[in-house]
Amino acid sequence: MSYGHQGLKETEETSRIQKISSVRRRNFKITVSIDKERPMSQSPLYSKYEIQKYDLHPNYSFAHLADLVPNGTPEYIDSGQHYVERIVRALYYFKQCSLIGPSGTGKTHIVYLVAELCGLPVWEVNCGLQTSSYDLIGRFIGLGRENWIDGMVTRWLRAGGIMYLDEANMMKQDVATRLNPVLDTRGHLVLNEKDNEVVERHKYGYLVISMNPYSAEFAGTKPLNAAMRRRMAVWINFDYTSVGNKISPLEVEMLIRRSRIDKDMAYKIVQVGAELRRQYKAGDLPYGPSLGDLINWATLIYDGNTPNVAAEETIIALTSDNTEVQGDVRRVIESVFPKQ
Repeated sequence: MSYGHQGLKETEETSRIQKISSVRRRNFKITVSIDKERPMSQSPLYSKYEIQKYDLHPNYSFAHLADLVPNGTPEYIDSGQHYVERIVRALYYFKQCSLIGPSGTGKTHIVYLVAELCGLPVWEVNCGLQTSSYDLIGRFIGLGRENWIDGMVTRWLRAGGIMYLDEANMMKQDVATRLNPVLDTRGHLVLNEKDNEVVERHKYGYLVISMNPYSAEFAGTKPLNAAMRRRMAVWINFDYTSVGNKISPLEVEMLIRRSRIDKDMAYKIVQVGAELRRQYKAGDLPYGPSLGDLINWATLIYDGNTPNVAAEETIIALTSDNTEVQGDVRRVIESVFPKQ
């Protein structure tokens, strides 16, 4: 009897363990994630441009670099040149392109817009005469060789996104030379300073350079390094939408929307801007106003200032510190807005 009773208890215990095990198996959760198609952009302007077929990072997210992805970039106005589409297409097929045109034509603006539309982080460098290869490539800091800090270009190579080199034809020769292997079929950078480490270009690493046309007017500019020039597959020329006697209705409309002034005032402001741009392109002025500059002027007018007073704080002071140049700008303004 005792053996039977003991056997019964063991059978019941085994059954209990099996039931607990069964319950645990039923309660075990398996998490399955299903990746949905990743939208290339969250920008409200995305559908405005014909770029949907040019996904610059398929099945890859730059969410970890979200702080470097532009947000809220204003729309870019052109007169049928389709700059946005052409830049995105160039990056899709060639991974790099060059933008060339006078200051104030919106080259930097459009790079930020393209980055936002495509969901790409931006790494921006202004290639002034003081920009060294150490700034772009990296360096050791401190007393020893254990603390290496990546430069901007090296960080971009590792992380991807758009590397934007502004004023590229002011770049030092040694800096340009270091970039050549990055931009050709090798697609890598050799860190000679760091035991010859080879840094491969990120699969979704794109490069845009921009510059003013080389001329004596643009202090510090020089012909672009010939080797780098050959590596830029696409060159896109920029110009003002309104210049001289050519007034763009699109620029007038944008001015109205952004500053809320009336149409007649907007037209006159663009008319002044177009003449100043003409003189700038002719070499008579050091700067031609951008659409953003005209919007700033118009905003102060909307706030209750006269066009002449508002111009003193914006367009006139912006163009130059030289009193003679300011006088030239003032005369152009007074030809459209006579002093009362």
